[in-house]
Amino acid sequence: MLSMKRRTNPARAARAALVLGLLLISGSGSGQGLNNLWLGGFDSDGPPPFGGVDLDFQTGSFVISTVSRDIGFRRTSANISDANGDLLFSTNGAFVANALGDTMLNGDGLNPGAYAALYPEGLNIPQGTLIVPKPEAPGIYLLFHMTVDDQLELKAEQVYMTTIDMSLDGGLGGVISKNQVILTDDLNVGRLTAVRHANGRDWWVFCHKIDTNIYYRLLVAPSGVTVDGTQAIGAIRQADAGQVCFTPDGNKFAYYWGEPGEDLDLFHFDRCTGLFFDPTYVPISDYDGGIGVAFSPNSRFVYVSSIYDVYQFDTDAADIAASAVPIAHWDSTYSPSPPFATLFDIAQLAPDGKIYIGTGNSTFRLHVIHDPDSAGLACNMEQHGIQLPVWFENSLTNHPNYHLGPIDGTVCDSLGINAGIYDQGQAVVMQAFPNPSSGAFTLSYPAQSAVGELEVRDVAGNLVLREWLPQWSQVHAVMLPNAEEGLYNCHLRWGMLSVSTRIMILKP
Repeated sequence: MLSMKRRTNPARAARAALVLGLLLISGSGSGQGLNNLWLGGFDSDGPPPFGGVDLDFQTGSFVISTVSRDIGFRRTSANISDANGDLLFSTNGAFVANALGDTMLNGDGLNPGAYAALYPEGLNIPQGTLIVPKPEAPGIYLLFHMTVDDQLELKAEQVYMTTIDMSLDGGLGGVISKNQVILTDDLNVGRLTAVRHANGRDWWVFCHKIDTNIYYRLLVAPSGVTVDGTQAIGAIRQADAGQVCFTPDGNKFAYYWGEPGEDLDLFHFDRCTGLFFDPTYVPISDYDGGIGVAFSPNSRFVYVSSIYDVYQFDTDAADIAASAVPIAHWDSTYSPSPPFATLFDIAQLAPDGKIYIGTGNSTFRLHVIHDPDSAGLACNMEQHGIQLPVWFENSLTNHPNYHLGPIDGTVCDSLGINAGIYDQGQAVVMQAFPNPSSGAFTLSYPAQSAVGELEVRDVAGNLVLREWLPQWSQVHAVMLPNAEEGLYNCHLRWGMLSVSTRIMILKP
């Protein structure tokens, strides 16, 4: 590739140096991490169009890059980063990979059995793995996973737990306990999900008993993992490939699989007791076999992706089923060509406050809902709006809300944990990338449970931009195309908590 050197304007360089000094005075902070990096791509060490792809929300609204690594992903995908946004490890259900993409120390041989042996480069189970930090054990992570133990009846017969210690192998981590059976029963394959306990420390983990309406409830505490009980609620679920999720605030739960009599279940949830309540069943009469479900950042709207269609439902409506708004119908696009249709599949809320939806095929595309907190068509659903450089086989990562804190004032709020996302002496900071900027830049900040109000002002204090940022978002793209050159202050406020940073605008 040819490139041209750009001459440096001495005056502009001087101004940039001055601003850089001012920016350094304001300080910098660690990244937000944990779920800011999504890994995908199948046959990651193969030639194009195969290979690994990173979807990185850490230093930009959505940075896509190709990566060469040993691990590849089908549907089964989970990974976790540290507080600085650096990858710790990932898994595809067949093995655990370290930050280099190589098999972690003792990380091979997950999920013993014939099914896993058929997929040594990654299992094909939606939500088949889940990672949670072990409470009060820094550097220790618990990986919950399952496989298809009965390929005739398409069921799992146990939930496994594998424990990772990141202090091993020079900081690359190692598996210290593998394939530990923590639950034995006939289970729906996948649908592993978790939500933070109301005490802000422990975790609730859930899976579903096949051919019943029974959910298993696991409690993850400093003392270990226990089966806390079961609960019968909602539709009877046969073998399926559906998806489950909690709202970002942890107070609601959804299970969707598009078959008659199953479809969409919505429950309220008590984070203190771990019990579901107030069930609502929502029938969806369309093409059977749909899979995806995700909640908006404000926890109000639930989105269902059902192969040919995507719907929005308002969970605050008196009649949730009647609140349905069809927001997309497949527009007959293929990627790159037939038969690779860009249909609607598994969905995931991202750190930028948007919802991304897989296509159900190995395509070069993802769908995106840009404004999921907005009602109806204002949610701005864009079909196949994300172009990817390699094949992507629906490997959206299975992330719980790692940032959720305690529920202050409840009977379970007994540990003295601050409900704020950043506590224990860590500074709440915001950063801007790139800086200086031509007017388009991204802000990175800690996730919060409240809507954020962003104000951008010039040095004279004049308001240039005011925007509302969704709950739980960690990055936000800012556009100031008409701004004059100069220094601007970005101030972000969530209630009584606020943070500021400075950005220099320089026109090319």
